[in-house]
Amino acid sequence: MFKRLVPVNKERHVGKKIKQIDGFGFAAGFHIASIMMHEFVRAASIYPVVFLEDKEKDEFRPVALLGLDAGENLFVDSSGKWNGSYIPAIIRRYPFALASTGQEGQFTVCIDEESPLVNDKDGVALFNDDGEPAEALENVKRYLGELQQMDAFTTACAKYLAEHNMFTPLNMRVRHADQTRNISGCYVVNEERLYNVSDERFLEMRDRRYLPAIYAHLGSLAQIERLMQLKDGRKGGGDAATDDKKAVEGDSVH
Repeated sequence: MFKRLVPVNKERHVGKKIKQIDGFGFAAGFHIASIMMHEFVRAASIYPVVFLEDKEKDEFRPVALLGLDAGENLFVDSSGKWNGSYIPAIIRRYPFALASTGQEGQFTVCIDEESPLVNDKDGVALFNDDGEPAEALENVKRYLGELQQMDAFTTACAKYLAEHNMFTPLNMRVRHADQTRNISGCYVVNEERLYNVSDERFLEMRDRRYLPAIYAHLGSLAQIERLMQLKDGRKGGGDAATDDKKAVEGDSVH
């Protein structure tokens, strides 16, 4: 998604402006999108939500599956329109991101300088004439700060699930029309282990507010069949399109 991510500063960006996102062509090549636990309930009616293992960091991270093949987002059509009633926050925050300063708990706002949304003429300014951060930049800082808090909660939840051996590899065979697809390489919460946890652990997960996200994640796995439908539709010459009504209804084939 990001081509040249650099920290925002007035010396470098005092004359820069940000255009409003009018299309999602920049995300057409992303078949996964990182999401946070707070997004699971809304995302689950549209996308399969699974976990990927980051062996270098020794952690699991939740993602929404946007396609079945690398480089293909089945929810972005040829005109750049996002066909789904919910767009992951990591997509909506573009072209901004937070990066660690190297000191624990401290982050800096960064921007993708090569984004077509960044320019010198059109949009809202990042800095006022006096070089102070403009309202738009302050709003970005506040929004990214909220996302960072949600990300910390997500990391803690995934760590808890991993520590209590709740993850299991996903191995699913999905059929649609004349196609069969094996879905693997990711992890899901093991339902049997979940339903057999002790009362004490179950109440602990409830008190930590993990349960709504866990149940949403498990329910979302039926959306893998939708990806097969969208893939089949794209092969037939159409765009990957589902209207908002279908997205909410979850029109999977069983």
